[in-house]
Amino acid sequence: MNTFYYVYILQSDADDKRYYTGFTENLKDRLDHHNSGKVPATRAHKPWRIKTCLSFRDRERVLEFERYLKTHSGRAFAIKRL
Repeated sequence: MNTFYYVYILQSDADDKRYYTGFTENLKDRLDHHNSGKVPATRAHKPWRIKTCLSFRDRERVLEFERYLKTHSGRAFAIKRL
């Protein structure tokens, strides 16, 4: 299998203090969805750009890392390291 799974952090071009963390199998399509307004959570602060993207081969591990990045300590880690 050559499938990669991605956890990504987006930064709003409209408000550079706004970030969004998500998971996808197709990064380009997912960014297009965010920027077209199809994602309710990000619609108000579009356009978005990719700040950080990490790829994983294991779907469960990428989902665990996404959940971690959405916690208080995960957000602090992302600000400091990503």
